[in-house]
Amino acid sequence: MSSRERRRNRGFSLIELLIVIAIILIISAVAIPRITSTKRMANEVAAIKSCQTINTAQIQYFAQFGRYAATLAELGPPPGDAGPSPASANLVDENLVDGIHLGYAFSMIGTPAGYSVNADPQSPDSGSRTFYTDHSATVRFRYGTEPASDTDPPIQ
Repeated sequence: MSSRERRRNRGFSLIELLIVIAIILIISAVAIPRITSTKRMANEVAAIKSCQTINTAQIQYFAQFGRYAATLAELGPPPGDAGPSPASANLVDENLVDGIHLGYAFSMIGTPAGYSVNADPQSPDSGSRTFYTDHSATVRFRYGTEPASDTDPPIQ
């Protein structure tokens, strides 16, 4: 058996393994930030859609009960087999009623004359923008951690 054949039977050399590991690390260094950025953007889009869902639910709630819902729970599903009522109108999913949805914390203040909703990221990885909407049904945003308000620019 020649030395060439014996070398082939020994497997990979340390240098070959180090080269493969280096290539994997380089690919990971490029891919991980893009994955994080994509996840952040997806969370922001989901927060915008949730704000729009709340706007639609509030319009329906107002049409049914003659006032806007004061809390997210009033827009949510009723307990057990009970039917819709002012306390739980079954207009939004129970995931949104908890106030935490896909990395964003939702808070709503409602009065008989209107309502406002804030959606704020729970961490910098969740999103880089905060959102605001009210009875005008316009979703507004602000970059950073400070909550958005009715003076911020609308989503286009």
